[in-house]
Formats: sequence, C-alpha cells, structure tokens
Amino acid sequence: MDIEQALAVFARGTDEILPFDELKKKLKKNKPLRIKAGFDPTAPDLHLGHTVLINKLKQLQDLGHKILFLIGDFTAMIGDPTGKSKTRPPLSREQIQENAKSYTKQVFKILDKDKTTVVFNSQWMDKMTSMEFIQLASKQTVARMLERDDFSKRYKSGQAISTHEFLYPLVQGNDSVELKSDVEIGGTDQKFNLLVGRELQKQAGQEQQVILTMPILEGLDGVQKMSKSLDNYIGIDDAPDEMFGKIMSISDELMWRYFELLSFQNLEAIVDLKQAMTQGKNPRDIKFILADEIITRFHNSNVAKQAQQNFIDRFSKNQMPDEMDEFSFKAGIKIANLLKDAGLCPSTSNAYQMIKQGGAKINGEKIIDKNLEPETGTNVYQVGKRKFARVTIQ
Repeated sequence: MDIEQALAVFARGTDEILPFDELKKKLKKNKPLRIKAGFDPTAPDLHLGHTVLINKLKQLQDLGHKILFLIGDFTAMIGDPTGKSKTRPPLSREQIQENAKSYTKQVFKILDKDKTTVVFNSQWMDKMTSMEFIQLASKQTVARMLERDDFSKRYKSGQAISTHEFLYPLVQGNDSVELKSDVEIGGTDQKFNLLVGRELQKQAGQEQQVILTMPILEGLDGVQKMSKSLDNYIGIDDAPDEMFGKIMSISDELMWRYFELLSFQNLEAIVDLKQAMTQGKNPRDIKFILADEIITRFHNSNVAKQAQQNFIDRFSKNQMPDEMDEFSFKAGIKIANLLKDAGLCPSTSNAYQMIKQGGAKINGEKIIDKNLEPETGTNVYQVGKRKFARVTIQ
C-alpha cells in the first residue's frame, strides 16, 4: 500500500488529523508507527460508541502499525472532566481494576491480541515521586488550562473546578511521553488533552505525536452521545436479539453514520448501498447488512443470521413478545410520564419526541396526542421496535 492509500485509511471517518503534513512525513519513513489510544475504565462494559476508536485502531493495526491500548487506571482515579459541567467523582482502585479486566476481555473481539500491547498508566504514575509530579504540573499554566472549553465555561459561570482536574490533561499527555507515541487517537472532545501530549513531548525533546480525532457516535435517538446512562446505547456484550433490534430501531439517516464509523466495509461498497436505496432498495434490508456485520463481529455469523430471522418473525409479522414488564398506574397519568415510568423512554422529553416521530404505540396503534391521558384498563405500550410494557390504568 502506498502512502496515499495509507493516508486514506487514516483519514476514513476522522474529524481532524493534526498536523496532516507530519503524518505524511512519519509514513514516508516506512516503519511501523506507535499508535496510542487511552480508555479510562469508568464503567464495566464497552458500547459501540467506544468502538469508533477501537475500529480505527484495528484498521491501522491491519496496516502493520503497533497498537498501544492504554488503560487509564491512574487517570480514572482523577476523573476525566472532559465535557462535564461539574467535578466528576473519582473511582476507587477496586472499581477500576474490575472494569479494566472487563475492557481487556472485550477489546479483543476487535483487535488482534497477539499484535496489541496493553499498558496501564499506573505502571509509571504510581512510581512518580511528589517532586516529579510537581515538575509535571509546572509544564502548563493555569491560563492555558482555562483555554479548554469546559473549564472556561465553568470558570465564567462560577462553577467549581477542583485543582486535581487540571492534572488530568497533564497525566494523559505524560502518557504520550512515556510511550513515545507517534500518533494518538481520541474523540473530538479529547482534542485539548491530545494537544497537551504534543506539547509535553516537545518539552521532553521527543518527536511530537500526530493527533487524530474521531467523531462522537450518536446513540439510538440520533441526538445525544451514545451513553449507558441515557439508555441509547448498544453494548458489545448485548444479547444478539437485543443488539439486532437496537440496530434496526435507528433512523435511516443515522444508519449511514453507523456504516461510516462502525462498518469495516470499504467506502465504495457503502456508496453502492446508498445508491441502491435511492433506486428503491428497502432501508430495512440495508440495516440487515449492518446488523449482520456487527453481530458477527461480537458473536458469530450463525447467531447473526438467527437474530435476523427472530426479528423478522417477531416484528415483520407484528408479533408481540409473550413476556414483558408489567406496570400499574393511577388514572390521570399523562402519556409521556407513563412511557417514562414504564421504562420505555429515559425522559418525558424523549417520550414527546418518540410520539412526534410516530415511534410510540398502544396495542400496535400509533399515539397521536402527546397530551393523552390513557383510559382505564390494561394495554400494551410500545416504543420503537423493541420496547414493550403491559400497563394497567386503575
């Protein structure tokens, strides 16, 4: 593969490559690059949003580059302030260790275990003396830290910023020095931290890393960042039927975003699928292709095909599940509150949105009135294609 082809692989789905010319120079040396990506084990499970970065690592691993999968067990104890409007509580060492075990197990569903180096930043941070830590803190000014968007907003609004939060970008940047990384990959929300890594490498007399930022994947709602707390996620350990149903629930527009960031199909094949849809191919059948690829990746091909058949049997034939959660509410409850309290929507605002989009139903019939007060009796309420609840109004 020539340099232009390699650059195309690096660039696929990325938001920015900074500086692009430096990446070109590194590739011209014709030797494997040390490519770093860090993940703080703040939760036990990875979801497809995390795999946007991991997929990029896989693509570059297949080009022959050295992948450094860094688990931020030390930085997780600080708590990543990125995008937070208030101080994030740090995790205990015990919580982090359990989550890290889960990460190392799940990530090798994508990456080649024999060609991946897993490192923990506690390996060097635990050995750092207090004097060395103070010296690290001296390498950035408070004014520079306040240039970061989330810190700046909190400072201007009078919200608290703990001193330890300033240490997070420094420790993440120091990881790049320790690993002598040539390239660091992170989400667009990590850009400031990645640039700190470049600056610390420069101060250490190292060749600076190129930073490659990846977009933040939207969740199933197509609006918010994919997040377990928002219940708009697809976990890579989700059961096949659940994973298939979630993928089928995304909008036709969001489907192409998922193809770009999650699929390993070449770009020409995706363009062909887009053209096929404009010529009348059912978007459902294109989502079948996406679901099959993702479920095969995290389970296997036979399971993916069975999940598709189960989906067809269950939804295309308008079959409702035999078992579902049951709830009872008093008469007078608003429909949005019912959908939220029955666990079908994460919030009333999301419930209103689902009603507006025609994604909320009673006994298979779309709910039209967002101010509806359901009548007494027992009915099946549905949101999307996979969430059902049997609700009794008394």
